[in-house]
Amino acid sequence: MSDKTLDYYLNLNYEVSLRRLTEEEGGGWLASIPLLPGCISDGETPAEAMANLEDAKRGWIETALALQRDIPEPDNNEKYSGKFTVRLPKSLHRAIATKAQEDGVSLNQMAIYLLALGLGRKMVKGQD
Repeated sequence: MSDKTLDYYLNLNYEVSLRRLTEEEGGGWLASIPLLPGCISDGETPAEAMANLEDAKRGWIETALALQRDIPEPDNNEKYSGKFTVRLPKSLHRAIATKAQEDGVSLNQMAIYLLALGLGRKMVKGQD
């Protein structure tokens, strides 16, 4: 049995997937942690889905610890800091900031979502 605690796992930097649900799927947003199978949640806004995902992650890890199951850990490649600076036209900055405010999320969260959405579309088309 590992001596790693709940707090240890909760503080790891797990990759999160966030996507808008279609009306056929009930609308809102779906958030998941791909490395933890079945660790998903949803919400009316991206922020709500992310907050609910934190509760789901806690429950997933607590259950795995109680059942003495292996808990996957993210590969935190030190090569990428998770931060980069980008310059963009003022009109695009305004458009992203407006959309973020409408959805009740930070500008940073909206930019991440839009980048991931664009990357996901590229991968679906097989253009990676």
